[in-house]
Amino acid sequence: MHWRKFNGEALHFPIKEAVAQTIINETAKGVKLKVCIGTDSQVKGADTEFATVIVFLREHNGGFMFINNEKTKQKFHIKERMLTEVAKSIEIAYELCDLFIEHHIEMEVHADINTNPNFKSNDALKEAMGYILGMGFAFKAKPEAYASSCCADRICN
Repeated sequence: MHWRKFNGEALHFPIKEAVAQTIINETAKGVKLKVCIGTDSQVKGADTEFATVIVFLREHNGGFMFINNEKTKQKFHIKERMLTEVAKSIEIAYELCDLFIEHHIEMEVHADINTNPNFKSNDALKEAMGYILGMGFAFKAKPEAYASSCCADRICN
């Protein structure tokens, strides 16, 4: 996986090291962090592009994010694509969760799935919620899932 900052600058360390160093740097400044992880996807012709973000929120002082993009030629039904987004978010959350526990940082996994049953993505809501909660992570869906529905969405477009 190739992670970068929002300005395009590549992260030159494995993501776990980059996140650990970020936590150390921010907490040394007295900043209280919260982390939200989310993934969005867009189908563009024959490609499906996934964008996963790790959003660091500084209490009362904005935030920043790390970004990873992946493309695939694999075709997905909408429910399958929604659950793939969730799986990508859970994969990175699981890799990093010990850092968040060690440093007492609140973390949420955000799913770009609509809670309104009139939307097609809603078909995946129960499975996504069960998957995320079953892994022991806090869960947010639209409209509260800003990491996936706002941050990652902007990276995919």
